[in-house]
Amino acid sequence: MKVGIASDHAGFELKEKLKAAIAELGYMLVDFGTNSEASVDYPDYAHALAKSVDNQDVNLGIALCGTGNGMAMALNKHQHIRAGLAWEVEVASLIRRHNNANVCVLPARFVSEEEAKNIVKAYLTTNFEGGRHQSRIDKIPVSC
Repeated sequence: MKVGIASDHAGFELKEKLKAAIAELGYMLVDFGTNSEASVDYPDYAHALAKSVDNQDVNLGIALCGTGNGMAMALNKHQHIRAGLAWEVEVASLIRRHNNANVCVLPARFVSEEEAKNIVKAYLTTNFEGGRHQSRIDKIPVSC
């Protein structure tokens, strides 16, 4: 499985630490940037990741910014993206199991490195349950 990862400047340091953890889990990784702590605009990186997930160049995505909200908002503007904000392991598991989230967004300024690694592991190793959850996802229009 191939995983895409993207961050803005606020998420850069944590993104770099997560890359090794994701590789240790056996996933191929594609880094969409940013590549430093220099100030950047999060939508630029969110859009690059979203396009890759939408085109199925990567199977799932991980995104980081200060609160996670900016990335989530930008990602969810893309028709086939279901980005969920996860600040703890249980939330990460639920956005996969119940919402079939194809991007997990982390609030880099509000989770520790260890928490982030556990969140990402839970997200990547949890499967969508389907069933009643699929019928709910089907009610989310790809455009309004």
